[in-house]
Amino acid sequence: MAKLEFDQLLDAGVHFGHLKRKWNPAMAPYIFMERNGIHIIDLYKTIAKTEDAAAAMKQIAKSGKKILFVATKKQAKQVVTDLALSINMPYVVERWPGGMLTNFPTIRKAVKKMSTIDKMVKDGTFDTLSKRERLQVTRQRAKLEKTLGSIQDLTRLPSALFVVDVMKEHIAVREANRLGIPVFAMVDTNSNPDDIDFVIPANDDAAKSIELILGSLCDAIKEGLEERKIEKADSAAAEAQDEEGAPRRERKAKAGTKKPVVEKEDQEAINAAVASKFAKGDEE
Repeated sequence: MAKLEFDQLLDAGVHFGHLKRKWNPAMAPYIFMERNGIHIIDLYKTIAKTEDAAAAMKQIAKSGKKILFVATKKQAKQVVTDLALSINMPYVVERWPGGMLTNFPTIRKAVKKMSTIDKMVKDGTFDTLSKRERLQVTRQRAKLEKTLGSIQDLTRLPSALFVVDVMKEHIAVREANRLGIPVFAMVDTNSNPDDIDFVIPANDDAAKSIELILGSLCDAIKEGLEERKIEKADSAAAEAQDEEGAPRRERKAKAGTKKPVVEKEDQEAINAAVASKFAKGDEE
């Protein structure tokens, strides 16, 4: 996992916070200084917190669990979409559907509705509908795709949530806290970090800043996914080797249970002894 450099963060403007009058006192530990009425974020703490978050995300990905990325602000939409798709993780960049986590079964029903419409198109049922009905179904499908298409593969609750701008996505954070889902977030100087499990103090308004931080986290997730693939391949090879070794052991065991071969001379001696024993019995 590539480590973030101080100069990279400076160039991306990660250190720029909000105006002093808009700050949240809970962010005081992450603020380095004030300059021209603007708070400057301590980038050394940003690097340390990003590394902690990356290590945790790597383990989540390695265990085969999903991380849901949430960013509905304009600056972050495209960045989050591209990076989430690169690691095959679900994301929300349109309006957050209320109750998406706390009322997950209902959301799944809406996602299944998309699958049902797709099935209608494939089997020809869609063509039997009237023109008006086809238009209604098409519009419904487009609406569902816009809001829920990015979470179509999310069949169960995510194991973690990554949020850009916790103030804007406060509903998502609240739902995750209610269900005990860990929250990773980029937190600016105007936000409250108390409800966030993994705080990454950073400028959440600049696209370059978001891309740099999120890119580092996605690299860690990719490493976790690769390690998972390697472990699966190793375990599959070990199982195959065990299956091949079992028949060989069975054949060896069977070979060991074979009756000993008796030579001809020994057999004749045994027969003579048996015959003499019966002869003595007759004489008596």
